[in-house]
Amino acid sequence: MEYLIGVDLGTSGTKTVLFDTCGNVMASKTVEYPLYQPQNGWAEQEPADWWNAAAATCKAVIEESGVNPADIKGVGLSGQMHGLVMLDNEGKVLRRSIIWCDQRTAKECEEITEKVGAERLIEITANPALTGFTASKILWVRNNEPELYARCAHILLPKDYVRYMLTGEFATEVSDASGMQLLDVPNRCWSDEVLEKLEIDKSLLAKVYESPEVTGYITPEAAALTGLKEGTPVVGGAGDNAAAAVGTGVVEDGKAFVTIGTSGVVFAHTSDISIDPKGRVHTFCCAVPGCWHVMGVTQGAGLSLKWYRDNFCTAEMETAKGMGKDPYFLMDQQAARVPIGCNKLLYLPYLMGERTPHLDPDCRGVFFGLSAIHTKYDMLRAVMEGVTYSQRDSVEILREMGVELHEMLACGGGGSSPLWRQMLADTFNCEVKTVVSKEGPALGVAILAGVGAGIYKSVEEGCRAVIRTNPPQAPVAENVPEYEKFYQIYRGLYPALKDSYKALAAL
Repeated sequence: MEYLIGVDLGTSGTKTVLFDTCGNVMASKTVEYPLYQPQNGWAEQEPADWWNAAAATCKAVIEESGVNPADIKGVGLSGQMHGLVMLDNEGKVLRRSIIWCDQRTAKECEEITEKVGAERLIEITANPALTGFTASKILWVRNNEPELYARCAHILLPKDYVRYMLTGEFATEVSDASGMQLLDVPNRCWSDEVLEKLEIDKSLLAKVYESPEVTGYITPEAAALTGLKEGTPVVGGAGDNAAAAVGTGVVEDGKAFVTIGTSGVVFAHTSDISIDPKGRVHTFCCAVPGCWHVMGVTQGAGLSLKWYRDNFCTAEMETAKGMGKDPYFLMDQQAARVPIGCNKLLYLPYLMGERTPHLDPDCRGVFFGLSAIHTKYDMLRAVMEGVTYSQRDSVEILREMGVELHEMLACGGGGSSPLWRQMLADTFNCEVKTVVSKEGPALGVAILAGVGAGIYKSVEEGCRAVIRTNPPQAPVAENVPEYEKFYQIYRGLYPALKDSYKALAAL
């Protein structure tokens, strides 16, 4: 029997899963680590924590499964995107990594836009300058820690630091590199023009591979720490969302997935590059060679429901605890009793500002239409519908860009709710499915490892061999026009409130 390993380096911890070549889980292990916030809006992690977690979880799944390391044919890496890892010329870490959710680089984003030009930046990198992306973090270190920057010999992304520790190679791949804002996304290579204008030495950057390509092999030192066999190939892997796309089978035109976690994502595969000139959605290279994905983000998706639960559903939480149930299960039951439109109540899920389609850090959450007839359950369902409308905004932009959507996969915590899945199907007016496996990114990069090892001929073939879906939820014909009426009102609320949001933020 042959096996594959997927290592998923997240923000809260690293999860490593050992699969057989049919996608069955043989063993799984997660190790958590801290997030450091030395100032308000800053977010950092220790690269050593990632490596220690990756090594420990690899060792654990091999020992737990009893699998012979010689039968493990490849390793795939997934990880949180955009983080900045800086090494000196001896390969030693120079500072904590500034990670994806860090917000300290507003001035540097202005600097990037000024030096490259707003339109030109989107043409090359497919995205406007954003605080979360890596390029602005590099400039921040150069502007604020010049002595440290002068010692920098290598710049890596989080998962690529783990790759370096496993293989000794400085390498990255196109999907994760797309989020650095230094990649020529249409041509899938570093942009000499952007690097020149930002005065970043190209030699600092790792070699770029396609996601299923072999980037290196397990060294003797790494073998001793991980239990993997020396010489086991390590493939490019993918950034977290690109890896999740492979893990859910979203690797062909017409397929997309929607995630409702803390934030929400609508992610669609496309064989032809499509860039939104307004920068409302992200276009990145995807894990399928020669293809791309387009992605819209709702900042406060599952976060909105968690906020509502924690503040208004304490009774349901207590009842659920006594029943041994998830409180969201009881909340779903209550929300299902409320009619579509929540008795004329709408919710804007902008608790953390918004990315798609507004790119507005100042907008905030709103209940619109609140009256004396409304109960907390009307408000509960309004939260769920509002998040769904926000994700419909992303779908509309994708359709405007010519990206086809015929099949939608639902993932994340929200995807486990039959009510929420039905809302998505009715609001998007398309079938919504779920996949049997819940391993998402780890499974995705294990499939990529299988392609690199020659077990599958292509990413698409690997997905067909491994991914299994549950029966779809189809839109209910009479529900579609009902949701449409409320969605059109929802769409008009942000423009009406935009100036008021700015005024509030200025106080």
